[in-house]
Amino acid sequence: MTLDKGKVVYQIYPKSYKDTTENGIGDFRGIIEKIPYLAKLGVDMVWLNPFYPSPQR
Repeated sequence: MTLDKGKVVYQIYPKSYKDTTENGIGDFRGIIEKIPYLAKLGVDMVWLNPFYPSPQR
């Protein structure tokens, strides 16, 4: 994957970003709800950290 120079990349760890179900764990709905805010910040792309169990852990 090639990232364009000069683009603003916002890295999100979904598990701790925004919890919309009040279970203490961030979720995709929370990320989607924040898209307008991220756009106002000038974010060009979002980089999601892994959100699945890692076999290396």
